[in-house]
Amino acid sequence: MSVLLDFYAKHSRLIDQIGVNAILALSLSVSLQAGQLALAQAAFMGIAAYISTILAVNAHWPLFATIAVAVLASTIVAALLAYPVRRLRGVFLAIATIGFGEIVRVVANNLKITGGAEGISSIPNDATTPVIYGALALVGLALFALSRTKFALAVALVREDEYAARGVGVDVGMIRTLSLALGGAIAGLGGALYAHASFFITPTDFGFGRMEQILVWCVVGGVTSPLGALLGATVLSILPEAIRFLADYREITNGIILLAVILFAPGGLSSLWRRGTIRVRV
Repeated sequence: MSVLLDFYAKHSRLIDQIGVNAILALSLSVSLQAGQLALAQAAFMGIAAYISTILAVNAHWPLFATIAVAVLASTIVAALLAYPVRRLRGVFLAIATIGFGEIVRVVANNLKITGGAEGISSIPNDATTPVIYGALALVGLALFALSRTKFALAVALVREDEYAARGVGVDVGMIRTLSLALGGAIAGLGGALYAHASFFITPTDFGFGRMEQILVWCVVGGVTSPLGALLGATVLSILPEAIRFLADYREITNGIILLAVILFAPGGLSSLWRRGTIRVRV
């Protein structure tokens, strides 16, 4: 027990970071499962982070109340964004949603209430490890339960063949809107927890670099697999700590890892487990 406590004391920040990153990866996985390359998760994360922070710092609201309002706000914003972009596909959808993310970052960078470029400090550090992993468990259970419903079947059909989905009466626009809204809600949860696990936040925390990170986690783990999103976020959160001696070459190292996964495991890390299972059966 003392060994575990010592390990937690040394790596508590990393453990919390892995939990938050896993939630963010799951948020993008939801959109990718519907065949949407919607890259606005960092924006939803930032909106929720700032709302939760402002309510906590300025209005002294308790943690769970700020999280509830922040998640609701990010869900509404995601649903509103889904309407004008639901006819876009592929790279056009990606560009539009990245543009939205940049708008959010620029607005946060220029508003007085967000602290501008300096951000907001003195955030209550009350998103503890049990809170973070409790939230991750709830998200995981909710997605698992959702995967057993007709909605999940409709999402898979829309991803694989949109025209066939329309032919059997699936409302493709509604499926895409709900998927983006659900992803926005989960990203908002991750953003609120991120803010309350940190001492301060700035607009750069929610820029294109953050969105790129989230996308890489999903690609490395497995684009349409929630398990893959968890694996990718976990591995790529731990890796920078394991290769600190390559700190000056971190971006190059991440690029090499991404290229290796694309070449040798196009389905992501989660596909390696499935391949291993098939070999055993044969």
